[in-house]
Amino acid sequence: MTVGPRLKVGVIGAGMIAQIMHLPYLRELEEHFDLRALCDASRSVVDGCGRRFGVERLFTDWRELLEEDLDAVLVLTSGSHAPVAVAAAEAGMHVLVEKPMCYSVAEGAGMIEAASAAGVVLMVGYPKRYDPAYRRVRDEVRGLGDLRFVRLTTMESPFQPYVAHYRLLRGDDVAPELVEQWRADSDRRVDEAIGEVSELERRSYAGVLLDTMVHEFNLLRGVLGEPTELKFVSLCESTTTVVLDFDGVDCVVAWLDLPGIARYEMEVCFYDPAERVRLAFPSPYLKNAPRLVDIETGELAGPASAAQRELVSYEEPFKLELLEFHRAIADGVAPLTSGADGLRDIALCQNVIASSSSSSAIAFPTAVTAP
Repeated sequence: MTVGPRLKVGVIGAGMIAQIMHLPYLRELEEHFDLRALCDASRSVVDGCGRRFGVERLFTDWRELLEEDLDAVLVLTSGSHAPVAVAAAEAGMHVLVEKPMCYSVAEGAGMIEAASAAGVVLMVGYPKRYDPAYRRVRDEVRGLGDLRFVRLTTMESPFQPYVAHYRLLRGDDVAPELVEQWRADSDRRVDEAIGEVSELERRSYAGVLLDTMVHEFNLLRGVLGEPTELKFVSLCESTTTVVLDFDGVDCVVAWLDLPGIARYEMEVCFYDPAERVRLAFPSPYLKNAPRLVDIETGELAGPASAAQRELVSYEEPFKLELLEFHRAIADGVAPLTSGADGLRDIALCQNVIASSSSSSAIAFPTAVTAP
């Protein structure tokens, strides 16, 4: 197998997901990636990660990292990734951003425009789209003859039990005024994205839709294509329910905050008269945890039925995501989860709030105007 060029990469943001997934896999994939530089606002965290992962070029200001001789950067910070992604593209670097890519369609369009003008790859981190179990279900569902209903349920639970076994570096040395500056910037971007809405809608937009449900929306779009209508939205303090119509097929997406039990699960089910398909994801913080696929079939109008459970793979989706980023750069092609693909999720999140505020349905809620 041809590996292709060894890319010089930098990482901006050395928080939990960087330490658990991205940095270890960049080191494991050393024939594909040369990890050259690392940035985090916490000096103690960036220094510790530098020692742990063998990185010498360490920064607390991402602008300084972008002055390095790099082919690509991973943007893993909290908040909107638009400012860093645009600056990196303008510096001629390929960019992989964690979800959400940004806070608004306007921001995302600017990111795409900057990447296009520079001729670089812009990719959004949606690891579930690279999961072999997901691909198995996608192909199975696309072969169904009469899909009638889809249900996706995410049971959110405390993440601490899932990360306690990792040796995470945490810093308390970031200046409070800098933290306040980040908070104010995020608030401003949320205002620009959704306007004057209720406090519940603001919290739901930033804390549920952009933080979590973009994964669910992206997964569904990867299987079913673009929704033709956003039919219904219900926002509550601990639940969010969205009903989408995919060309005549209703899909109910439910997010539930269940803090009492540490058992995260995201389950998506597809229903056809002759076949039922279920895919369940464990916590994304667990490396190589198997994802289970259940397929039920039966004899039409008869008593016979059968069920099979498949454990498709132990491959880690975060690692496969990095390989896709490398392939897109090496082959000069758009990645599966491109910036343009991720922008449609942002449009859908904005329209969920618009639908909630107006109590009305919205046609083609992922439609965006290309930059």
